[in-house]
Amino acid sequence: MKALDSVLNILVQQGGTELRLTAERPPQMFNDDLPLALTIPAMSARHIRELLGDLWTTHETELRQHGRASFEYQSAELGPFAVGLFQADETALEVRVRRDAAHGGVQKEANTHDTVGGVATDPQRDEETGSELPTTLLALLARMGQRGASDIHLSPQQPPIARINGRLDVLDGEAGFDVTPLLTGAGDLDRLRAGGSVDRSFSAPGIGRIRINVYTSAEGLCAAVRVLTREAPPLPELNLPGQIESLVDLPHGLVIACGPTGSGKSTTLAALIQHALRRRPQVLVTLEDPIEYLIRATHPGGLVRQREVGTHVRDFSTGLRDALREDPDILLIGEMRDAETISLALTAAETGHLVFASLHSRTAQSAVERIVDTYPPERQRQIRVQLADSLRAVIAQRLLPTVDGGRRIPAVELLRVSYGVANLIREGRTAQIVNALQGGGADGMLVLERHLAELVRANRVRLETALAVANDAAALSDYLRTPA
Repeated sequence: MKALDSVLNILVQQGGTELRLTAERPPQMFNDDLPLALTIPAMSARHIRELLGDLWTTHETELRQHGRASFEYQSAELGPFAVGLFQADETALEVRVRRDAAHGGVQKEANTHDTVGGVATDPQRDEETGSELPTTLLALLARMGQRGASDIHLSPQQPPIARINGRLDVLDGEAGFDVTPLLTGAGDLDRLRAGGSVDRSFSAPGIGRIRINVYTSAEGLCAAVRVLTREAPPLPELNLPGQIESLVDLPHGLVIACGPTGSGKSTTLAALIQHALRRRPQVLVTLEDPIEYLIRATHPGGLVRQREVGTHVRDFSTGLRDALREDPDILLIGEMRDAETISLALTAAETGHLVFASLHSRTAQSAVERIVDTYPPERQRQIRVQLADSLRAVIAQRLLPTVDGGRRIPAVELLRVSYGVANLIREGRTAQIVNALQGGGADGMLVLERHLAELVRANRVRLETALAVANDAAALSDYLRTPA
């Protein structure tokens, strides 16, 4: 135990509340969700097992059977700690040790989506645990997670296909995958037979959060698996343009993130909101389908209520109507899908709330047009007036592979709703929004082609990659010819 105590002593001395040891990755230390400096080198799964000593041998059988084990460890010198062990296979091992920094006692790992001042409260039904997943899928997820896969496609007749940095990679040598064990809810098969699909959200030990969509096709039952990180990422890690950060200081209004599927809309919104909560204590209510990132209140008095459609609330419009009575400062709407949800979002923005929402559209201009076109002609003028008064910004983004192919970075178009843009929306002249974007640099606006040109000049993305996603290839060429 002395070897483990020496590591835990660092946690105590630094005032940390959690230590995470993940095989082949640098250890991490946190005070609630705030990362603390830690210089311990990465350890292999074997070294972690040796560090645990008889704690490992005592719980090895449970870990092999269920993929996880939880227990309390009592250090003679340091006091009690809550320990969680997670293992997908022999090489994918993670250890989480938590302590109560205020009292020196154990802070049990919470299984909730509600946090107050960084401390979990009022447990509700969380996502299902990774122990519900087949061990073959856990092992596959662990391997693909190490390669940076964002999605995995499963079929009973073909080997799995992973999306890594935007590109599809067939996992040759793997067999087809039986998706049936992923159906864990009552009525799942009936829903599929009726032509629907089934969504599930899991917490996979050592991997993160997993979102699974099961559907039927000519090949039988198939599934699309999205690999998500557990925590909302820090905003600086996303490589977004500097103009984005100021959106968290808006007192109220509607901010929309749009782009095609897989363009990082949810990640950008989660990072923005987590950044806002770091600034000052606020009340956040989210409506998501499913919950993708765990967002924490980092100030005493702050409050986070994350609600999943179909689990904690019937639908978006019902949840949003309830949220307006729950005293939120910030609202997150996972997706504006219908006229009623859009109307409620606009009402919330008009009545003093800061509302973040995602929308499936390619550009800022098309986002405005899509919202208006959701309504019948007799209501469109009213909606244009509401939108002009409450919309504050539209972020339209793409994810592009870097020059070395090692990762993806966002290319962004940012529309800030100035007085002139509000008039264009109110009068239905949305085609002229592009002109306002091009001349709105002083108002914090950013044209997609300008940002693409910056990325090409910095040798972060290839020219052909930028041309493939540009709305106006000629404009991109003009920006590239203009001195920076």
